[in-house]
Amino acid sequence: MTKRYGFTLAEVLITLGIIGVVAAMTMPTLMNSTQGAQYKAAYKKALSALSQAVTLNVALDDYNFADLDGSTYNLTSMLENRMNVVRKETTAANVLMADGKTAYKATNTTGKTNDAADLTITTGNTTLFFNDGIMFTFPANSKNCTKDDTLGGNKPCYGFIDVNGIKAPNKIIKCDSGTPAGTGANVCQSTNPTDVYPVVFYDQTILPNSPAARAVLYAK
Repeated sequence: MTKRYGFTLAEVLITLGIIGVVAAMTMPTLMNSTQGAQYKAAYKKALSALSQAVTLNVALDDYNFADLDGSTYNLTSMLENRMNVVRKETTAANVLMADGKTAYKATNTTGKTNDAADLTITTGNTTLFFNDGIMFTFPANSKNCTKDDTLGGNKPCYGFIDVNGIKAPNKIIKCDSGTPAGTGANVCQSTNPTDVYPVVFYDQTILPNSPAARAVLYAK
């Protein structure tokens, strides 16, 4: 008579319990890593799309960020003509966003290294929402955005990108290690990308405007 060997119910339950504990420990890290990769990809996509928009505008209408005058040549019209803008918000202080519930605010994470102040959509800001969910906010009076000192001391303009619109977490990218001004071994590293990125734009260029944002863009 052949004797059959198998696992007892207790052994199966213990094995399943161990698998459950390991899964509980590893899943949050895996999910954060996946979400961070999505934020990073969306950020690169947004910078590329905005750069292509101004390049196309130069080719078709012969003006770029440096030529903005706030009236005939304005940033909102440029982007609406060259990108798929599905909604525009022109906000005053404390005006609610389209969700009708809360005003948008991007906040720092307390206790973490960061080099950007809170970013809030307030008086004088224009916010454009693109069809892929990305949001770009900038001062409505952005004009003569250039680094060319020969044009009367004009200077770059600033704004920020939120890669998933008004949805959480609305946290500005930060240095997970190192410091914003650090060099060498102490250089800013951002290994857990979030959804909000300060940018600077001038002439035909749009770039990250913080060490943490640059770390995300240029990291291998």
